[in-house]
Amino acid sequence: MKISRTSLWLVITILCLIGAVALLGLSAKDAGKNTLIFWAMGREGDAVGLLIPAFEREHPGIRVDVQTLPWSGAHQKLLTAFAGGSTPDLCQMGNTWIPEFAEVGALSPLTARVETSKVINPNEYFPGIRDTNRIGKTLYGVPWYVDTRLLFYRRDLLARAGFTRPPKTWAQWAQQLAAIKKMVGPGRYSVLLPLNEFEPLVAFGLQQSEPLLRNGDRYGNFESPGFKKALRFYADMFHNRWAPKVTDAEISNEVSEFAGGYFTFFISGPWMLEELEAHMPKALQNAWTTAPLPGPDGPGASIAGGASLVIFRTSRHKRAAWQLIEYLSRPDVQRRFYRMTGDLPPRRRAAGAESARPGSAAAFGGGGVFTAPHVAAFREQLELARPTPKVPEWEQIASQIGVVGERLAHGELSVDQAARDLDRRTDAILAKRRWVLHRRQAADAFGAFVRVLNGGAHARIGQ
Repeated sequence: MKISRTSLWLVITILCLIGAVALLGLSAKDAGKNTLIFWAMGREGDAVGLLIPAFEREHPGIRVDVQTLPWSGAHQKLLTAFAGGSTPDLCQMGNTWIPEFAEVGALSPLTARVETSKVINPNEYFPGIRDTNRIGKTLYGVPWYVDTRLLFYRRDLLARAGFTRPPKTWAQWAQQLAAIKKMVGPGRYSVLLPLNEFEPLVAFGLQQSEPLLRNGDRYGNFESPGFKKALRFYADMFHNRWAPKVTDAEISNEVSEFAGGYFTFFISGPWMLEELEAHMPKALQNAWTTAPLPGPDGPGASIAGGASLVIFRTSRHKRAAWQLIEYLSRPDVQRRFYRMTGDLPPRRRAAGAESARPGSAAAFGGGGVFTAPHVAAFREQLELARPTPKVPEWEQIASQIGVVGERLAHGELSVDQAARDLDRRTDAILAKRRWVLHRRQAADAFGAFVRVLNGGAHARIGQ
């Protein structure tokens, strides 16, 4: 059938009108809503999207657009977005990144909002985790989930070596490591400390009374007696052949090697719980557990890790973004998030509804997150967790700790040489920071001088 040109244009016009009405309907549905752009990373980004519909029902004037970024490129994307003025409204941010973005003025201060919040009580948060969000007297983030590192160990092998309890002090640990090595012989080891992981050595350093940086975080403090003590303890692990001189890439499968007794102890975080529960042989599920890191004189500090929620200074929807942060910080929502991801909650009260890991039969039972057998030690460790130095350059410094630690383990450096080398590398990394701080202090001093002069001039004019 032949269609006239007039009829064809009539059909096209009707279709366009139908489309326009549909678009107007969608626009009317979202009219007056604040649309929040929320950047989240990895599996947390996937999981949080499932929490958003309930938030939007409670806040009908807000729509949330969750955009998931891979962790591998997230830091660079955030820097690029800040430089280009295209940052999101709010974001999941690794705790060690906060000092960097706070220093360049990218983040909105949250101190006043937290002080007046009826949802967020800072005293309910693990103190070391909470402190990672504070720069000076200003709070820039709210902890979303936490991690820290502690001991995983085979209690059956420990018992076979003659010990009924995990170590609490370095001296006890050294005694156990020596006994296990004697028991297992040349082909096996007491502890795994991968040479490409700097975190164990940093944790040993955080257990000392001296800070890792000195003079207002302008210089390294690795030649302090405390950090030298940490270096010596770390070096002994390898020199006594308690730990193999390998990287994690040289371990075919950490879980299978742990199950096979290649090592009795290793240091890791909460993500390893799910791996062990899923892949350890059934016969060994009751043979392993966790314990806080030993310290020089008792249970010791570890790294305060995890991620927080921040609002960018350029956001035009700060109030709505804060409402989302409060929602995600509610204990009931954090418990749901834990069931979805296995990420430990940062506030103690949020840990009151589950007694087991996600996916297990008791995951929705009574008790609390931190009362589960393998999870309980994390509660104690999180109470002792301490933040690493809050300088933008910390990750560069941490990587150098790994480099020097590896050379120490191989016997290429003595303890004194390693400490001196670390200070030299750190001072070079912090050179620009010292220059900026010096210029800032000079400008502040000049400003104060001008104000004094102006004050004197006004006084003379008044006379």
